[in-house]
Amino acid sequence: MNSPFDAGRDDGRSLWLESALEALYRVSRVLSRSLELRETLAEVLRVLDEECGFNRALVTLNEPDGEMMALSALHGVDGDHDPDLRWRTGEGVIGTVRERARPLVLDRLADAPNYLVQRALFDPEVPFVGVPIRAGQDTVGVLALQPPVTARGRLDDEAHLAEMVANLVGQSVRLAWQVRSERRDLAEERDQLRRTVRGKFGFDNIVGHTPRMKQVFEQVRQVAKWNTTVLIRGETGTGKELIAQAIHYNSPRATGPFVKLNCAALPENLLESELFGHEKGAFTGAAMQRKGRFELADGGTLFLDEIGEISAAFQAKLLRVLQEGELERVGGARTLHVNVRVIAATNRDLEAEVEAGRFREDLYYRLNVMPIPLPPLRDRVEDIPEIARFLVGKVAGQQGRPLTITDAAVRVLLHHDWPGNVRELENCIERAAVMSDDGTIDRDQVLVSGIEERVTPLRGGAGIDFDDPVLDERERVIAALEQAGWVQAKAARLLGMTPRQIAYRVQTLNIKVRQI
Repeated sequence: MNSPFDAGRDDGRSLWLESALEALYRVSRVLSRSLELRETLAEVLRVLDEECGFNRALVTLNEPDGEMMALSALHGVDGDHDPDLRWRTGEGVIGTVRERARPLVLDRLADAPNYLVQRALFDPEVPFVGVPIRAGQDTVGVLALQPPVTARGRLDDEAHLAEMVANLVGQSVRLAWQVRSERRDLAEERDQLRRTVRGKFGFDNIVGHTPRMKQVFEQVRQVAKWNTTVLIRGETGTGKELIAQAIHYNSPRATGPFVKLNCAALPENLLESELFGHEKGAFTGAAMQRKGRFELADGGTLFLDEIGEISAAFQAKLLRVLQEGELERVGGARTLHVNVRVIAATNRDLEAEVEAGRFREDLYYRLNVMPIPLPPLRDRVEDIPEIARFLVGKVAGQQGRPLTITDAAVRVLLHHDWPGNVRELENCIERAAVMSDDGTIDRDQVLVSGIEERVTPLRGGAGIDFDDPVLDERERVIAALEQAGWVQAKAARLLGMTPRQIAYRVQTLNIKVRQI
């Protein structure tokens, strides 16, 4: 039969169990609310004080090097203390718990031989409970608590409660560190991608040193600083999209999206949906709401290629967005506001289109705030060697092998008209690289790629000097044949040869004779 004393003791334990359960419940809620460890751990210690009377407590967590522990949360300590307190493994009672990786329970803290009196974080005359905080199999910190003097009779229970709390804390610490690591990895990946994108679309990828290209570079550098609307003008294949990307990725909007759309690729009804988006059920097949390119580019840049191809009716809708920054999705009534920089491009003569009434004059002036004309490749032949070698390096990266191009191959490229501009040159280089077994792009690989061999005077040149040491024998013969209208007898006279001699060279040099 239990004595009244035993009954009182049982009632006290029941009350303690209720407090312990309430503490665990509240701690679990606190830990589930946030992964900000300092604030969360401080709240955990406050709950343990309110529910169980742990009026002094702290949490330490391992530093990244694993050699030291740093103070992460402190409760119930009055006066000034160093917020940057650290413990080595084995240092003081806190370091001892970390070293042993098991609980340390003391009836009186002052009895511990390694108690660091000078830190004055705990009361030396009352009990002490220290338990390791584990994340999986690893000890990542220490939870240290001081129960009241009245708890001396149940210190094992207090230690067991502390272990349960430490287990909950350990799970949160592991999750918080994992999230922090993933965020760091994502940030590093993001920064690396930004550097890669800037490198891929930066000024270094726009090759050229002719005066006209230098003027383009200067315009791009200046306009990139502002939100001005840009109209890039030039023939197909001159690199209008590359210029637009360089403007965006060197502008204050570089961290925002770069969205592009070829206006000539879609009929008018699809173009409106593509640019402005549509609501669910707006038309047959609109099974869900869809954002348009303007919304997707919010905070960034929208590149509208072939802007001269849009219809007069659609021009009015586009003008409103450019003027007001407002639009409605197809089938919608709600007005949406967007903050988008527009860069447009065209190969058309927009002035002639305005004069003919096919392009709105007000839209033309809205787009033509900062025009950037791109010269065709035939007007900057001096850049062809540099562009060719740049493209060879690009193709080498794509093919995963070293590639080189000979001077003879470059000379063949110099004398082509390039109606397809840089895009045609890039295709030629890639085809020639495919035909090269040893990684050297020579004259033969360029000719196999579809380029016709010519040795005509460069633009602005006075004529061919057949004794020019830059020309090899093959090029001198071809130059003479071209100047002679591919009549071999005339070409022979230009070179001081007999018809028989030039016919022999045409055969041995494998020159393809053209019929004119």
